[in-house]
Amino acid sequence: MANPSRIASLEVWPELPYSAWNDTLDTLHMVVQIVGKVRLSLTPFEPEWANVPLYLTARGLTTTPMAYKGLIFQIDVDLIDHHVLIETARGDTRRVALTARPIADFYADVMSSLNALGIQAEFRPVPSEVDDPIPFADDTTHSAYEPQWATRFWRVLSQVDLVLKEHRSHFRGRSSPVHFFWGTFDLAYTRYSGRPNVPPAGAGLIERLSGDAEQSCAGFWPGHAHFPEPAFYAYTYPKPNGLERQPIEPTAAGWNSELGEFALPYEDVRKSASPRDAMLRFFESAYAAGARLTGWDPDLVMKPSPSRP
Repeated sequence: MANPSRIASLEVWPELPYSAWNDTLDTLHMVVQIVGKVRLSLTPFEPEWANVPLYLTARGLTTTPMAYKGLIFQIDVDLIDHHVLIETARGDTRRVALTARPIADFYADVMSSLNALGIQAEFRPVPSEVDDPIPFADDTTHSAYEPQWATRFWRVLSQVDLVLKEHRSHFRGRSSPVHFFWGTFDLAYTRYSGRPNVPPAGAGLIERLSGDAEQSCAGFWPGHAHFPEPAFYAYTYPKPNGLERQPIEPTAAGWNSELGEFALPYEDVRKSASPRDAMLRFFESAYAAGARLTGWDPDLVMKPSPSRP
């Protein structure tokens, strides 16, 4: 007889095979890029690009409130009812449907909706951090959208978000919130040692402004063409010598030379006895390896307490 708790766990952590939904994933990536670029254009720059990411809600992703000439508004990507929702503090609402259609049409509808609300968002209308970017207004390549896969991806994100927040809660030092980067399309958060760092010569703008402090990052991405499977990842920056040789838990995790960081396949996690425990062991062992080699203060991590839930 099947174990009911095991079945329940697999339902909470559903399959997410990259090959089954990569076309929808690529289209959704462009949708989220457009929303993210609006946020980038209308918020003040913060260290390590903290003004760039989106955040999870009970239905998808949000920009959180922004303002244009005193008008407060936010944009939400609803992955349950499948639309992008623009709401203002004065009560106006606009919806743009998420359907199987070219990104060029979606982009035109979003910009038209913003203009109708009196919002002028000016940004470079080309996707960032992707291979062979196509200007949004010309993108008729990305047009696939299967709602069930977008919702399934959201279900996975919502579970990962909670575990990342639990892991973050044990850190005494400065850390970012758990947030969603629309450029690289991953959910992550970063811990900081408190020491500055000088990015390498020749580093691009993104690395120069995000790599000016020692950091340890933990996150999840659904896969891409160069790594076609969903996985959890972790790294220390700058990378200390010998990091790739450090033992990492659980056994399915290890150093990925192509990525230049530790990786743990999502499929191994979802099939484990406790996906939460597997994730926490991975994130903490990867952090401990990098912190040990780099000489981070051990007291930055809270010790277990019997009174902690």
